[in-house]
Amino acid sequence: MSLSWYLILAGVLFAIGAVTVLVRRSAIISLMGVELMLNSANLVFVTFARILGDVNGEIMAFFVMIVAAAEVVVGLAIIVSIFKSRSTTSVDDVNLLKN
Repeated sequence: MSLSWYLILAGVLFAIGAVTVLVRRSAIISLMGVELMLNSANLVFVTFARILGDVNGEIMAFFVMIVAAAEVVVGLAIIVSIFKSRSTTSVDDVNLLKN
């Protein structure tokens, strides 16, 4: 399989993630869209590491996975906090945190 197919797949995954973040109103679904975008970036890093024969792309993908894990922990903690106080996970109600 050609490596260009991996780049096309990464572009499609990124587009799906971006549309998910922009269209959906649930914060949990938006976090899933962000995770899709991060995974597509990982796919690009690994693909270029394979093309160039270097491990730097794979190391960068590893660090992106670490950042994604931290983002999920912090994001879910914020969402749980909002849900406990407002009983909704809608991103339209985020301005209610000003109280």
